[in-house]
Amino acid sequence: MIVTIKKNTIFIDEFKLKCAIGKRGIKKKTREGDKITPLGVFEIGNLYYRSDRIKKFETNLKSIVIKKNMGWCDDPLSTQYNRLINNISKFEFKYEKLFRNDNKYDFILPIKYNYKNTIKNKGSAIFFHLTKNYKPTAGCIAMEKKDFLIFLKLIKKGTKVRII
Repeated sequence: MIVTIKKNTIFIDEFKLKCAIGKRGIKKKTREGDKITPLGVFEIGNLYYRSDRIKKFETNLKSIVIKKNMGWCDDPLSTQYNRLINNISKFEFKYEKLFRNDNKYDFILPIKYNYKNTIKNKGSAIFFHLTKNYKPTAGCIAMEKKDFLIFLKLIKKGTKVRII
């Protein structure tokens, strides 16, 4: 299955879902922090969710509960760059905290951009996540919760994301 993202729309089979993308649009991503949603075809990772906020959802993806000590390394100086961090209290580099006060990361689904053979400074932490206002992101793809729940029902392990 292929999910296509074009401008502010996600296309899956006959479904169209509204989304927000990076502030600087969809382009070839050049560096960490460029606010670009990367152009290309990518695999997806495991689904992460907040079990204290999300009680029921349907998906065929492997689902992992987000714990308070979890983060995602976005520091090019770390050997863990663009990887999940399970113990941020002992981590000495920059990271995105996954257990947030806002609801943005109640669900996150990493896109495997710059994941295999990671290149330092090329970009990290590109996720599908939640939004309430569709404001442009730092490079992620964001949906309202109701659409994210539909999205989770439709995709499965092996789904590819084509961003054009």
